Amino acid sequence: MKRSILLSALFLLLAAAPLTTAQPRRPSADLPKWEGVADTPQMGWSSWNCFMTDINETQIKAIADAMVELGLVDAGYIYLNLDDGWHGERDERGFIREDRTKFPSGIKALADYLHARGLKLGIYSDAGNFTCACYSGSLGHEYQDAYTYAQWGVDYLKYDWCFTNNVNPQGAYTLMRNALRKAGRPIFFSICEWGSNKPWEWAQDVGHSWRTTGDIGPAFAPVPVSYDENGKRRWKPMSVLEIIDRNEPLRAYAGPGHWNDPDMLEVGNSSTVDGIFYDMTESEDRAHFTMWCMMAAPLILGNDLRSISEETLAIIKNKEMIAVDQDPLGIQGLRLKKKGDLQYWFKPLVNGDWAFCVMNTGEEAATVTLDWSALEVDDKLSGRKTRFDTVNYEVCDLWNPAAKPFRTLAKGTGKQRGRLVTAKRDVTIPSHDVIAYRLSPVAAR
Repeated sequence: MKRSILLSALFLLLAAAPLTTAQPRRPSADLPKWEGVADTPQMGWSSWNCFMTDINETQIKAIADAMVELGLVDAGYIYLNLDDGWHGERDERGFIREDRTKFPSGIKALADYLHARGLKLGIYSDAGNFTCACYSGSLGHEYQDAYTYAQWGVDYLKYDWCFTNNVNPQGAYTLMRNALRKAGRPIFFSICEWGSNKPWEWAQDVGHSWRTTGDIGPAFAPVPVSYDENGKRRWKPMSVLEIIDRNEPLRAYAGPGHWNDPDMLEVGNSSTVDGIFYDMTESEDRAHFTMWCMMAAPLILGNDLRSISEETLAIIKNKEMIAVDQDPLGIQGLRLKKKGDLQYWFKPLVNGDWAFCVMNTGEEAATVTLDWSALEVDDKLSGRKTRFDTVNYEVCDLWNPAAKPFRTLAKGTGKQRGRLVTAKRDVTIPSHDVIAYRLSPVAAR
């Protein structure tokens, strides 16, 4: 009887006590994106702008060899990205395979070839049922595809947004991010839904860069709307100037590990679409490249490197401009003002430096007077000010590094024989071209 009473009392005591036994935690499906692969904007080459889906193993290996021989890898262009058109059929288990007619040795062998030359391999897929060129997309195969890419040695994934009816963009890109992380190989994740769903507002923890615009073409100024013989509106690319206007307001969203992507470079390219020929002049190429560097944009080449001109090579290898793009602060440039056909831009850099450029969008050359007192910058995003009234800067020409540097003059530092020497300077900017300088603070003399 006593034992029964004791057991009953113990049962009542346990029932009244709070439950402290550890409960099994529900596993989270969310995994972090890979870190350390996008501290500065990505640099490389992609097959789309020049070749579209007409790609093959021999051609890509020749591009890889050219990237090495031309010094582009040493300049920082380390990714070689296969865009749409590499795909074969899925096997009976649903795993994607390469087109063995185009890539007879396989993607794994191609990755090994690139890695042996200091390059990294990028690949392309789509969040929908099909890619934009109607090859197999990754919808429903995200973990399979991520695992396959990791096994092949892929280092970069561009993930497009065609054939995505009723697909939630944030969910789709987060799902692929998780799959890439689960696959176990660090892979740069490039979100490519053209800015349609404002990825800058939600993708910082999902991808390493996100497209902010529609597709670029080798056109500097906006392309007029045209129609075919049946009255159907022809597709037209976005121009360099249109893309700049679209990307410029988004500077607060960019930074180390997460970049605004105004699309690939068209420097040295030309194309014919629906019977319309597009190309840019050397001045327009230089302006295009400069503005992508000022905007801390990815530098992804798209021209045929096997037949590149010396002029184009000089533009894309400009180490001073590349340093502006790759600056460790990772701050996208500020458009200080527009005055007629002229745009004035500043970009904060490390060590108190600034990049500065003026772009002439007009059809005629323009002579401007650089009056630093009228170009003061108070950048709320970076917390930086130029303070031209109290700080002297040495000014180096980024497109003519052999030119002798000159200086701005703070108040009271330019007196000669009782008069004040001004720092105003007249410069001429050709049509559709730029001037670009690096300003470095120096002690007053």
